[in-house]
Amino acid sequence: MATTFTRIIEGELPGRFVWRDDECVAFLSINPLRPGHTLVVPRSEADHWIDLPADANAHLMRVAHEIGAAQMAAFTPARVGLIIAGLEVPHVHLHVVPIQRESDLNFANVDLAPSADSMDTAAAAIRSALRARGAPHVAD
Repeated sequence: MATTFTRIIEGELPGRFVWRDDECVAFLSINPLRPGHTLVVPRSEADHWIDLPADANAHLMRVAHEIGAAQMAAFTPARVGLIIAGLEVPHVHLHVVPIQRESDLNFANVDLAPSADSMDTAAAAIRSALRARGAPHVAD
């Protein structure tokens, strides 16, 4: 059975994509810790990041780096946090989160009902910053 993320990747469920390439995608979290909270997800299903080949992990990290740099430009946070937890969906994903303080990474503080406008604005800001950086795989 396909994971929730596979269903998003295949268009069965909606997603606000900011990046698409042959190996992975990046889209906004539906329950963001902070505005711009983005998930970098491999197209291939694997439950645990250590189950992926090293080159796949390296690619995810390169994409997370691009997304994080775009978030710095778009949101001017103090830092961009990176979490690989993987307990909520059994499909590898990297949380890339613009943060002001370490406590911004506490999953108890997710926004359970972000407005569509705030999500669209955040996605557009990340896409714009990616384009400004010359990123090759910005999602439309």
